[in-house]
Amino acid sequence: MAFNHLPAGAHDALTPLSVTPVTHSVPMANDQLPPEAGVHPVPRTVLDRLTAGADRAARITHTEHLPPRPGRHAPWPEQIRPEVVEAVRAAGIERPWAHQALTAGHALRGESVVVATGTASGKSLAYLAPVLSALLDGSEAPNGRGATALYLAPTKALAADQRRAVRSLAEPLGKGVRPAVYDGDTPVEEREWVRQYANYALTNPDMLHRSILPAHPKWSSFLRALRYVVIDECHTYRGVFGSHVAQVLRRLRRVCARYGSDPVFLLASATASDPATAATRLTGVPVVEITDDASPRGELVFALWEPPLTELHGERGAPVRRTATAESADLLTDLVVQGVRTVAFVRSRRGAELIALIAQERLAAVDRSLPGRVAAYRGGYLPEERRAIERALHTGELLGLAATTALELGVDVAGLDAVLLTGYPGTRASLWQQAGRAGRTGRGALAVLVARDDPLDTYLVHHPEALFRQPVESTVLDPDNPYVLAPHLCAAAAELPLTEADLSLFGPAAPGVLTQLEGRKLLRRRGAAWHWTRRERAADLTDIRGGGGRPVQVVEEGTGRLLGTVDAAAAHASVHEGAVHLHQGRTYLVRRLDLEDSVALVEQADPPYSTTARDTTSISVLETAAEIPWGEARLCFGSVEVTNQVVSFLRRRLITGEILGESKLDLPPRTLRTRAVWWTVTEDQLDEARIDPEALGGALHAAEHASIGMLPLFATCDRWDIGGVSVPLHPDTLLPTVFVYDGHPGGAGFAERAFHTAARWLTATREAIAACECDTGCPSCVQSPKCGNGNDPLDKRAAIRLLTRLLRDAPEDRGLEGQSPGVQSPEDQGLGDQGPEDQGLGDQGPGDQGL
Repeated sequence: MAFNHLPAGAHDALTPLSVTPVTHSVPMANDQLPPEAGVHPVPRTVLDRLTAGADRAARITHTEHLPPRPGRHAPWPEQIRPEVVEAVRAAGIERPWAHQALTAGHALRGESVVVATGTASGKSLAYLAPVLSALLDGSEAPNGRGATALYLAPTKALAADQRRAVRSLAEPLGKGVRPAVYDGDTPVEEREWVRQYANYALTNPDMLHRSILPAHPKWSSFLRALRYVVIDECHTYRGVFGSHVAQVLRRLRRVCARYGSDPVFLLASATASDPATAATRLTGVPVVEITDDASPRGELVFALWEPPLTELHGERGAPVRRTATAESADLLTDLVVQGVRTVAFVRSRRGAELIALIAQERLAAVDRSLPGRVAAYRGGYLPEERRAIERALHTGELLGLAATTALELGVDVAGLDAVLLTGYPGTRASLWQQAGRAGRTGRGALAVLVARDDPLDTYLVHHPEALFRQPVESTVLDPDNPYVLAPHLCAAAAELPLTEADLSLFGPAAPGVLTQLEGRKLLRRRGAAWHWTRRERAADLTDIRGGGGRPVQVVEEGTGRLLGTVDAAAAHASVHEGAVHLHQGRTYLVRRLDLEDSVALVEQADPPYSTTARDTTSISVLETAAEIPWGEARLCFGSVEVTNQVVSFLRRRLITGEILGESKLDLPPRTLRTRAVWWTVTEDQLDEARIDPEALGGALHAAEHASIGMLPLFATCDRWDIGGVSVPLHPDTLLPTVFVYDGHPGGAGFAERAFHTAARWLTATREAIAACECDTGCPSCVQSPKCGNGNDPLDKRAAIRLLTRLLRDAPEDRGLEGQSPGVQSPEDQGLGDQGPEDQGLGDQGPGDQGL
């Protein structure tokens, strides 16, 4: 059931947006202290308090009400050991939900299975029951370790949380279950114990790639007994990261076969489209899917919230909305004062720090004890800082938390009442994953999506059907990408010499890539096998997170203290000279970025602004893999070479987002070979659209910006995963051309997905531009905060006419379905991962970027 906050007869998409200006922050709903712990407010009541007053109420464009749902039970399979069933009962769970029992049954029959159900539906227990049962069986072997299990989590926080859960659940089982975390934070002296004695090792794909597989002889007894591999939050393994993880898992299967084991894969996923296909592509083995969620669900009230316009003006006089970060900080403040336990998710590290900092300052005016009950949580913190925050969440010491997706992924935070989403998180899967963090014990919960000032967010808050009436996206990954495959073939050869029989494991592109690696003398054939020939470690050839190069250390200049790290790919945009860097609520200015030594030197400061990097991009076509006529226009997909350079940065006033100035930077360009979708138009089509040569550049540029902003609605990408270029006369096509490309070497599958869905994607782009109330273009439709050309030229009206004419001859979406997009030659792996135009780089998000 939906509540539409519009007058009778009006429709979101057709009504102009609110233009009520605000120039100040909104006062808190009240200044009383939080109620006693254990009191869980009704979500509708919480929302009514947040929207007290006409100004606040006007910011809600839509409210969706998801009613509660009863649960359905089923008995455990008979093969589950009675000790495990009793341990589960001791934890307060009398009977499993039907999907848990089904999942366990497949696992016990040796069938790989993915359970893709909603947040808090008990996916962990679904795989833990058969795993614990197998480990108990194995504990009766002469060596006490006749069966082992490997757990893979995308984040350290999730692995640590799972260890706590397993230890608690398995406590009645005694020493039959010995869980241990093995990650970068594990002390050296503990690592040997894990290898020799643990029977449930919890780690992440990075450690599997860099540490476990290269040293597999040390893990021989563990791998020989490996019965199950658990892959938690498997929907996060998408794009280039997912493609790398897919190859790491193939290497794991190969090494296990060497020791005589053939593990069953148990995968847990958020609700996703066609999870079995995605899981099969990830693991390389057939996978059964369980998607019928039998768990009960509490009431969820989901509000779409659009910050108001301010009296400020941005580039080219465009209207400026209040930033999503400032709005979320206000809402978090109000919720903490009400005693509503809340997590505010934000896409950038900078945004998480700022929301926490602003909320702390405002809470101090209410009561001096309240600021200490709000904190920030993000990647890049030191291990001890992360663990302290996690403990405070579990004990209830914290009432409010501003977090990046480091916390999104399955950490069991009981007792939350509300979730704030600071901007659309990029996919519907992530949206529901984040919204599901609240109300995890069956209680009602409130979720609020606060729109950023960009085309996609603006479109979504005025088209709620795109969120609430559409299926969750399918996961996009491409394990056959030769840029991904090449370093893993080298790593595999270093682990065990490669043979012809191994190649089918790594996919159809493997023979061609292997020939190239042999030609480059990275691998050498001796007899029937290929061997790694270099002294350096083959596993160091690639960073599976797609970062490229070693992380940049952020060091305080005066003390030499290490504050944290930034991905190499993000360094040019986030820790360039003059950048504002936040850490644990403290603000630092970057004094120097040393790219050679991978160090950014900072000093503590308190500037009244944040910074946003800008870049420029050029592109050339290497190969056209497919082409579809749209009348005289052409839609193409293929390989391109992109040259990108961060050229300057903007200083924006905190809270308001007002631009204070732009400073030039002198950073080297970086080159990327990747995949792109592009479309061309002819002179006759431009004449029909009434676009003269003076307006052409602005029309293409505006269409490019808006289409980049809208693509995450159709592909499982974030806006910073992709980039774009528009050219009135491109030298390779000899026509006006708009390119949108993957921001990763060899591609990540996003541009190919755009090619498949081009008609729907560009139709939504046109609708988003046309629905915006501005006259000449603004950040909500065609302006980009990272445009290296200063958002000039842009012609909003001409872009609408251009897209309308282009789409008139568009066929139904079919793209490359059923075709293989062809193999590129992997160049030297040193070619940089760099941030393309409109790409936020690393953890930095686009749009308000922490303003």
